[in-house]
Amino acid sequence: MKLSGEVTVTDTGAGLVLLNERTGRYWSLNGTARAVLLMLADGSTPEQAVESLTLQHPDFADRVASDVEALIESLLEEKVLLP
Repeated sequence: MKLSGEVTVTDTGAGLVLLNERTGRYWSLNGTARAVLLMLADGSTPEQAVESLTLQHPDFADRVASDVEALIESLLEEKVLLP
């Protein structure tokens, strides 16, 4: 997966702000969503992102997969993230 060429990314230190220059819509991602997006952009699979986050946050293991899936679906739907 990769970011659309129409998306500008700004690192806020605590997360990311994504701006879709085509639509004018933007998203503010927290640190966890930032980590997922960067892993995907670097070639990791969604499953690898889930595994990494589960290891980092074992107390939330029961919801990591659904949260990662929801993030990916949202970004794909808005064409911010491309398959």
